[in-house]
Amino acid sequence: MIIVVDTNVLVSALIRDSATRRVLMYSGMNFVCPEATALELRRNRGEILAKSGLAAPDFDFVFEMILGNVAIIPDRDIEACRREAEEIMSIIDIADAPFIAAALDIPDAIIWSDDKHFEKQKRVRVVKTEQILRMLFKG
Repeated sequence: MIIVVDTNVLVSALIRDSATRRVLMYSGMNFVCPEATALELRRNRGEILAKSGLAAPDFDFVFEMILGNVAIIPDRDIEACRREAEEIMSIIDIADAPFIAAALDIPDAIIWSDDKHFEKQKRVRVVKTEQILRMLFKG
């Protein structure tokens, strides 16, 4: 199973030492995110670093460990699904269309997000952190 990780999940893992961080760093699950997400994280590194309370070298280690465990999907690879994703998310939150497009492009992919607005669409399965933890410790 491939898990498309929402930006907020990644930011949460970067800011706090949490179960989310440990899952992303050590679970061995197959995580992916759209290219734009990785670029956004790098662009906002300073702000995320400040919120984390970590020293820069420690933050950089965590940052690279997490992103090293999340495969980046180039925008061109999800372009074929972008229009359908935008239609699905047009009245929900168009900014999240890349996550839907990535999940549509990858057979049996799910989205990991704690954002409630993803629940308004029914095309792609969305799981919350609590469900990820159950999946991890169940098997």
